[in-house]
Amino acid sequence: MDKVSQGSVFRPADPVRAVDWRRRMSDHIAYALLTYTALQIFVTMGVLKAQGASLLPYLALVVLVGAIIPACRQFERRWNRLTDEQTADPELAAHFRRDRMALWLLAIGLPFALTALFRGLALLFA
Repeated sequence: MDKVSQGSVFRPADPVRAVDWRRRMSDHIAYALLTYTALQIFVTMGVLKAQGASLLPYLALVVLVGAIIPACRQFERRWNRLTDEQTADPELAAHFRRDRMALWLLAIGLPFALTALFRGLALLFA
């Protein structure tokens, strides 16, 4: 019996889609910024509650926002410079993985690292 006579609909395999490295990096940047923002809010709010009226957590917030935006723009700029032919080049997969890893390490690690630094400074100068 063939698939049609069994009641299921036969669909041919999807054609192979070319990878668009520009779009994939742009998507990762958008999700990384959302993740970064959520972490930033929760980590900073925890420090604000713990330290009371100190201005140090606010300074940490400004530094964190000022640090992530240029880094994300750098990633975006690097991948947007690709030509249409380059954007589907499978040889760029290793570069994409490297940049994606660096982006996510920044997005997840930076809020914790700088908040810990500023928390340590607050303890040092308190």
